[in-house]
Amino acid sequence: IANPMNGSMVILRSLTISLGVLAWITLSSPTLLTDVYICKGPQSKRYHLDQNCRGLRNCSTRVYKVSVEEAQRMKRTLCGFED
Repeated sequence: IANPMNGSMVILRSLTISLGVLAWITLSSPTLLTDVYICKGPQSKRYHLDQNCRGLRNCSTRVYKVSVEEAQRMKRTLCGFED
């Protein structure tokens, strides 16, 4: 006779693994968790994880702290010194 709990245990185990993977992806992705730094100069195209990144050295304006989502809406991409 089959145990009906075996099916429930398989589903619960699968759900637990899925949640674990989702948590790992969320925690390992800087685009989901952090603010970034941008220059608002006319030639600026990148965002930076570190406010002291060498890519910001020639910024012609002050450096601004914004969300990753905001930087991406501005069509900014991650600085090549930080990827």
